[in-house]
Amino acid sequence: MHFFKFFAVLFLGFSLLSCQKEEEEHIDETQEETITASSPLTTLLLRTSQNPGTYDDIIDGNGCASVVLPITVVANGQQVTVNTPEDVLLIVQIFNQFPNDTDTLQINFPITLELFDFTQVTVNSQVELDALAASCGANEVEIGCLDIVYPISFFTYNADQQQTGTVTINNDIELYSFLQNLGPDDFISLDFPISVVLEDGSTTEVSSHTALQTLITDCVANGGGDPIDISQFEEDLTTGVWYVAYFFDDYDETDNYAGYEFTFALDGTAQTVKAGVITAGTWALVDDFKIDFFFGTTAPLDELDEDWEILEATAEIITLKHISGDGGTDFLTFSRNPNTGGNNTELNLFIENLITGNWYVNLLEENGTDHTSNFDAYEFTFFGNGSATSVSNGNTINGFWTAEVNSGNLDFIMNFETSTNGDFAALNDDWKVLEATQTIIRLSDVSGGGGGTDYLTFGREPNGGGGGGPDPQELRDILVSGTWYVEKFLDDGGDETSDFNGYDFNFYNNETVFASNGSEYVYGIWIITVTGTELNFEFDMDSPINGADDDEYKALQYTTTSVTFITRNSQGEIEDTLIFKKN
Repeated sequence: MHFFKFFAVLFLGFSLLSCQKEEEEHIDETQEETITASSPLTTLLLRTSQNPGTYDDIIDGNGCASVVLPITVVANGQQVTVNTPEDVLLIVQIFNQFPNDTDTLQINFPITLELFDFTQVTVNSQVELDALAASCGANEVEIGCLDIVYPISFFTYNADQQQTGTVTINNDIELYSFLQNLGPDDFISLDFPISVVLEDGSTTEVSSHTALQTLITDCVANGGGDPIDISQFEEDLTTGVWYVAYFFDDYDETDNYAGYEFTFALDGTAQTVKAGVITAGTWALVDDFKIDFFFGTTAPLDELDEDWEILEATAEIITLKHISGDGGTDFLTFSRNPNTGGNNTELNLFIENLITGNWYVNLLEENGTDHTSNFDAYEFTFFGNGSATSVSNGNTINGFWTAEVNSGNLDFIMNFETSTNGDFAALNDDWKVLEATQTIIRLSDVSGGGGGTDYLTFGREPNGGGGGGPDPQELRDILVSGTWYVEKFLDDGGDETSDFNGYDFNFYNNETVFASNGSEYVYGIWIITVTGTELNFEFDMDSPINGADDDEYKALQYTTTSVTFITRNSQGEIEDTLIFKKN
């Protein structure tokens, strides 16, 4: 019995010594693994758990804060109510409608911002909002390329590295608050392993502070996950055959590349083959996710000789963009499937008619209510680079447009600024093209309100003007009423206006024409006839300005100060454009 008691006491003593030794060993091990308020990993974890502020930067321009929803804004003239974080995409979609416009966003103040530490502040003006954004440093923006899987636990220690407790964290707010409130004598250690979700959706297990810090810093160093993996892009580009699936340069010119097969090699060489004819080329990656092509000077391959911004790149499709010299945006898409051509005629005819001459609103009907008179004084001009203007009595409303074939339907999309005239918001929509000729464009749209249908018609003459068929004498009287100059001459799309620089034209009632630049004097003849519903214009000039004559022009549009003549080919496409403007 005594022996048993002695053995029990001896066993208990050994057990206590063993426990003390194990605790000491545990403390020694954790001492290397503890972190403090000033540790780099703590700073990284604070940025990982802080209030996410980058998703709505398109609204507040501040990666250190987020807007408290709901909020109402006006994006490029269109009112948008943002109720959820996903609704921010509505603004992005409006901004992306027109690749070459100036995007504007008007906010209905006051609004509330939630700062990086989850506190809230009221903002009363754009000036206040900009000031807050300016105070946000690059190292204060959230790290959003990974997410910690909760719950997680921390062991807490005192300055002597003795464990004092355990804290369980269930979400980002709790983690941020816990780390933010650490004192100078507080030591903590994560209870590993923990799980982390990466930006690609995969989950990885982390087993130490060092591994976690490396994972986060690598994520930050890689820009939070670049949209284009250059190594993968090079591998995809140089593997297999590519075809031009889409090429847009003022017009849809995809058909020009039907039959061409493109291959690219790792050494920077390239070639394209069509009907057995091989054309050598080169490619190179340049700064800012751009790729530069060169295939020589022979059409149509010379159109590809630009530096293209990479918008999207997968093993099956490569989408590229280039801002051209005239301010327009060109698009080029390579895919694995050949382009058979033949699907862009309607779109190109629409664009040709749209950008040639001026237009007027002849009808705007919204849910059965006629608003045409709101635009009676405005003259619309649509330019090949995607911009547009509407002018009335010296007041210019700027805008942008695009046209596309969507599910077999031709769509015309407009966006005009509304700050000086709110009526233009009615034009800012995605319109279905019902009819499009050289003299009329009829559009419709199912409105978002009561589901009614809106109608919009553009014509060549102001609302209420014209009628009664073509009047050749009216055009004759306009031409002989003053001196004129060539504002534009396009020969098969090529701009040759400079051939007429400095020349003033005088048209006379005896059907002669005289042009002079002060040193040269050129004579010719002109005649206007009528065929059906069209006015014909023919003239013949002596050298050196006879490049535009001897053509059968049609009078597309004329006013007392401007006359637009065009020629068309057998397919109805515009070939030449000649515009006279009165001095």
